[in-house]
Parts: sequence; structure tokens; C-alpha cells
Amino acid sequence: MKRNHEGEAQLASEVRPHVASNGMRIVSANALQSSGDQMVNASTVLPWLFAALGVPAALTGLLVPIREAGSMLPQAFITPLVLRIRYRKWVFIAGALIQASAVGAMALIAALAEGLTAGISILVALLVFSLGRCFSSISSKDVQGRTVPKGERGQLNGLATTAAGFVAITLGLGIRVFGGQELSNVQLAWFLAIGAALWVGVSLVYIGIREPRQTAQDNTSDHDADETTNTFVQMYRLLRDDKPFRHFVTVRSLLLVSSLSPPFMVTLSIQYGADSLAGLGGFVMASGIAALIGGRLFGRMADRSSKQLMSIGAGVASTILLLVVIAAAIPDVLGDNWFTNLMFIAAYFLLTLLHTGVRVGRKTYVVDMAEGDQRTTYVAVSNTALGIVLLVVGGISSLLATFHVLLTLIFLAVIGLVGVFAGSGLPEVSKT
Repeated sequence: MKRNHEGEAQLASEVRPHVASNGMRIVSANALQSSGDQMVNASTVLPWLFAALGVPAALTGLLVPIREAGSMLPQAFITPLVLRIRYRKWVFIAGALIQASAVGAMALIAALAEGLTAGISILVALLVFSLGRCFSSISSKDVQGRTVPKGERGQLNGLATTAAGFVAITLGLGIRVFGGQELSNVQLAWFLAIGAALWVGVSLVYIGIREPRQTAQDNTSDHDADETTNTFVQMYRLLRDDKPFRHFVTVRSLLLVSSLSPPFMVTLSIQYGADSLAGLGGFVMASGIAALIGGRLFGRMADRSSKQLMSIGAGVASTILLLVVIAAAIPDVLGDNWFTNLMFIAAYFLLTLLHTGVRVGRKTYVVDMAEGDQRTTYVAVSNTALGIVLLVVGGISSLLATFHVLLTLIFLAVIGLVGVFAGSGLPEVSKT
């Protein structure tokens, strides 16, 4: 507690005159980062690129697991290093430059390679990208906490979320207007190259942030490092001994349907003849619209019952997948036409919107079910556990995709419905 008071005093004395400029730089950096994220989106752009390069469909199923798990699993090992660095903005900048390099490598691969070789190479670059995102994720909250006072941080997060939605919509419109009917691998390579440049811009903007010199926590690095060394032992013990928390982690692991299914929806749409004009641009815009309205739509619902929001979101997402599978299985229902394209885009939009609801619900649930340091432990352990589950479920999904994408959608829908059933037994922790 004393450390927190010292930190607030330091903020007041060293940073208060720079709050406005720091806030503007943080929002600008987040907007640029959101733009770059959309250009290398693992649920839209990369599946489309894989199709253009002739990458086997099985590898498409690994895009989201590698993107998400890659930024979660290394945190226990990276945290001790971050704690030893006095100015955390340099950690964020290093992460941004790693992401820029990884996306630049993807652009070269997209222009020069194809098939299985291109797919594996892009997945390796995506893994490096996720490592960079891990650095940025760990440090960004520190930087914001040091440079922006309480009462103003939520506004910055809200502006960044809104910016991400507008960026996606604008990007989707740009693809529709300038992309033509078909986006070649070279066009997509230039697309990724612009994304790499945006992350360089993120690092340049972040350099100007005025961050106070860390003092009080400098001597805690060794202690935190020792604790981090035993992270996985602590995780096992917590999951073994804390039944309510273990139940939550189990349910959260089963509610991956809305997270892992969108890339397969894109792949399936391409198999039915979707073009870049109606397809990729439409998918990107759908993602942006979902981001714009999802937070406001589901925030109040989560406060009423985060448990119900998680279950409803996963249940509806599973139902949508099963309806798409039925439509695809009936002869002559789907084809190379505008109705089919719009159906896939609508399904993708709903899945993305519902994923926002599931994500808001489970974040609210884990915050409401614990207090103080226990909450921090719950978040860290559940994120690490989910990173492992993502790789396992993603691997199974990819294996099924080698036979047919529809089998993957059925698998994800089934585990989603199982998650709904398991979630009904969760205790109610939100206000009613």
C-alpha cells in the first residue's frame, strides 16, 4: 500500500504536467496498433492470405491459437526481465519493433513463397509476432498506470476500442473500393508491409512518452522472479485445490467456439467462391462493427449476470455454426452468389459480436469472483491455462480441417454446447 502511495505521489510530481501529451500519445499508439492488428488479423486477413497462397486448410486452424496462446504462455518467463527494466516504455517499444519485423517477414513470405512452405513460415512469423505482443501487453498497463492518473485510464481504453472499430470499418471499405474482385498474394504482401510500417510508427510515437523513473519497485525484482519461477507449480496447486476457480477455468476452456471458429468461416466462404470485394472487405468491416457495438451492448449485461452472458454467447455461437453446417450440407443451397457471401459475412459478424460478449462476460466473472491479490492470481493462472488449452483445441481443429472444414465447425459447436451446460453450474457472482 505504501508503494502505491509513493507511486501516486511520483505521478503527481513528475508526470502531471505531461498527462495530456502522454494520453494523446497512448491513444495514438493504440490507434496505430489497432490498424496494424487489422492488417494481420488472424481471423480475416491471414486466412484469406493462406487461401491465396494455397496453404493447406489445416494450418488455418492454428492461426488464432498461435496468435493468442503465443502472447499468453511466455508471460511467466518474461515478467522477471520486465521487472528489471527501469523505464517500461522501452519494453513496449521493443515489442512493437518485434511485431513490425514479424509482419515485414510475413509480407516477404507472401510475395515469394506459396503452399505448405509459405504456411509454416507465416506461422513461425506469427509466433514471433505474438512474442512481441506479449512484451507490449505486459508493459502497456505499467506505462499507462505511471503516466495517466486514475479516473482517466478507462476513457483512454474506451477511445482505443472505438478507434479499433473505426479502423476496421475504414479498412474494409478500402478493400472493397480498391481491392477489385481478387486480391493477389502480391497485393496482400503490400497490405502486410503497410502493417509493418504502422508498428514502426507505434514505436516512434511511444518514444515521446514522459515516464517517471521507477524507484520503489526496483528492489522487488528478485523476489518477483523467485515467485515467477514457481508459477506453474502454483497454477497446478490452485487448480487442484480451488474447486470454484477450477470450474470457471473448465467452462472458459469450453467456450472457445466464438474465438476459434471465425477463421474457418472465412475459409469456408472462400471454398464457396467468395471474392475479395464481397468477402475480405466485408469480413473486416463486420469485425469493426462488432467491436464498435459489442462493448456497450454487453457491458451492462455482464454486470447483471456475467455467467448468463458467457453461456448465452457460446450457445448462440454454437447454434450459428450448426446452421451454417446444415446449409452447406444441403445441395444447391449455397453457391457462388451474393446471398452466400452475405450469409457468411453475417455469420462471421454474429460470431465476432458474440465473442465480444463471451470475452466481456468471462473477464467480468473472474473480477467479480475474487478480490485483491487473489484476483490477480486468478487472472494470471486462467490466462496461462487458456493458452495451453488454445493450442490443444486448435491442434484438434486443424486435424479435423484436413478432412473437411465442416467437421471443425461441428467440433467447435459441440464443445461450445458442452460449455453452456457446464456453465449452468457456475455460482452467480455478479449483482442481480
